[in-house]
Amino acid sequence: QVQLVESGGGLVQAGGSLRLSCAASGITFSINRMAWYRQAPGKQRELVANIYHGGSTNYADSVKGRFTISRDNAKNALYLQMNSLKREDTAVYYCNLRTVSVVDFWGQGTQVTVSS
Repeated sequence: QVQLVESGGGLVQAGGSLRLSCAASGITFSINRMAWYRQAPGKQRELVANIYHGGSTNYADSVKGRFTISRDNAKNALYLQMNSLKREDTAVYYCNLRTVSVVDFWGQGTQVTVSS
């Protein structure tokens, strides 16, 4: 059974930093991609950043230069370093894992709140 468990969310002042972690377990297949999504109140879930098995990354324009995604393939762990946080980064952040068969798994989410 696949489990994704996020941690590291919390309350931070604007301009501050947080580091999110996602621990994946029960992986018995090849992973194509891991990603962070977020969903703010009243808005659709959006892709924040993704990273492929080979290491290539993509970022939403809104977080480029401020967020860094990384992964530890040996540990099936995913990270998101968030710097220079803004109020508009407030959301629930979700860890996503996509298999080579394009099956998605999701974590339960971790709340990030940025205060002014």
